[in-house]
Amino acid sequence: MEIFWYLPTHGDGRYLAAEKGHRPATYFYLKQIAEAVDGLGFAGALLPTGRSCEDAWVVACSLVPLTRRMKFLVAVRPGLVSPTVAARMALTLDKISGGRCLINVVTGGDPVELAGEGLHLDHDERYRLTDEFLTVWKPLLDGREVEFQGRYIRLSGGRLLVDHEHKPKVPLYFGGSSDAGIEVAAKHVDLYLTWGEPPQQAAEKIARVRARAAALGRTVRFGMRLHIIVRETERMAWAVAQDLIKYVSEDAIAIAQQNFARMDSVGQRRMVQLHRGKRGDLEVSPNLWAGIGLVRGGAGTALVGDPRTLSRRLEEYADLGIDTFVLSGYPGLEEAYYVAELLFPLLPLNRDTERGELPAAGRFLEDRRGTHRRVRMKRVVQKVFEPRREAGSDRT
Repeated sequence: MEIFWYLPTHGDGRYLAAEKGHRPATYFYLKQIAEAVDGLGFAGALLPTGRSCEDAWVVACSLVPLTRRMKFLVAVRPGLVSPTVAARMALTLDKISGGRCLINVVTGGDPVELAGEGLHLDHDERYRLTDEFLTVWKPLLDGREVEFQGRYIRLSGGRLLVDHEHKPKVPLYFGGSSDAGIEVAAKHVDLYLTWGEPPQQAAEKIARVRARAAALGRTVRFGMRLHIIVRETERMAWAVAQDLIKYVSEDAIAIAQQNFARMDSVGQRRMVQLHRGKRGDLEVSPNLWAGIGLVRGGAGTALVGDPRTLSRRLEEYADLGIDTFVLSGYPGLEEAYYVAELLFPLLPLNRDTERGELPAAGRFLEDRRGTHRRVRMKRVVQKVFEPRREAGSDRT
């Protein structure tokens, strides 16, 4: 099992939809989170994309020399950059980072935002564009010259200067819940990401991707993107969850739901259907809470509970075939420590143990079973305030 964290390049905070406790996405703060991710044992971090976010590529490149092991899951947006340029960017980042670049292919789900970026295609056209983009991606990374005449992409003599001694392998991550999205995933990607849906819904989607990939002679790995709130007891965790949305007004919910309604993302529609914009019963599956999705686009659910319960919930998803989880919390810095210290000792993580290094989150002791128990929680708090940015639609 691999656990990734999240770099909040759109800003962070202790509460949703509130100025109180807000933290801007300063370089100092993002550096703190990256160094925590690197030392705590996370596999890497997702850098979101969208008009409310700082540029993922610039941020990732700036953090490479400050980290040793964390991988950077950065977005490529078909239609906003050419496949040749994007592939060159990926190869360069992978090389200077020592093989730590992962690509998150983001087709986009908000026509209004995409129009502002210069892309004027409907839902299915965007996925056809993504299909063409990824069709030329692999031969470009292999160093082959590409001739391609598609409806959206045309390359004549497309080629990269590939250092074959480096032997680049830049895995493709991708999420898409529509039929068009599932077709692209089955045909091209290495790992299919779904937002945090109840196990039965996630299982149905995974089965569709797996079956279609098998029909094409391929196999695909699976991952899940969701938030997490873990505390020593269930009561403490649920109290934190309720605290997170205590300043969310009905007006804020209504505005957010109007924004979501304009989108043509099937995945976003599935998120909204879990709560329907209502504060009622937000526990949509055991320990799966949809409160965040009342006002946040993209990933809108969180696992909430004590360490042993949440480890079981993650293993239930793992039984469906999910081997990678991209997690986040509010605020991102402190919650990274809670996850590493409370939850990591209970999970079958893929870790580099050749040097016998332990996560650098407080002090750990090794018990006779070879697992690690928490001794002390390191609390880091940075209080910085500035006006909150507009909530982005394509951030994940």
